[in-house]
Amino acid sequence: MATAEILVVEDESIVAKDIQNTLEKLGYAVSAVVYSGEEAIERVVETHCDLVLMDIVLRGDMDGVEAAERIRARFNIPVVYLTAYADSETLQRAKISQPYGYILKPFEERELHVTIESALYKHKMEEDAKERVSGGFLQHSTA
Repeated sequence: MATAEILVVEDESIVAKDIQNTLEKLGYAVSAVVYSGEEAIERVVETHCDLVLMDIVLRGDMDGVEAAERIRARFNIPVVYLTAYADSETLQRAKISQPYGYILKPFEERELHVTIESALYKHKMEEDAKERVSGGFLQHSTA
């Protein structure tokens, strides 16, 4: 299987670099590191990444939850939150955006790896199921 391309959305540059180094050590390719929700959406278009690792509190007018909702709706790319925020209100907002995972900082390398692999697998299974359903429907309707 090809190396997964991950977009990192983190507004603290030192933390972003640490995440990038960890992902590369785990064997992933980092397609880009961006600092705002607006940049995240632009880079998704440019890079065609496989997964977005998203902080919730970001620079600019758009937070990570809003960016994740837009990315999921427009591009169908899985998003995993990697954030320091775990209060009830933030969790409720994040749940609505249907993330594929939620990791609290500071994170453990193993936890990050397992969450990313689970998210990629779940997304692939969902896409395969959609293909089977649409393929079966097309075959049935043309017979």
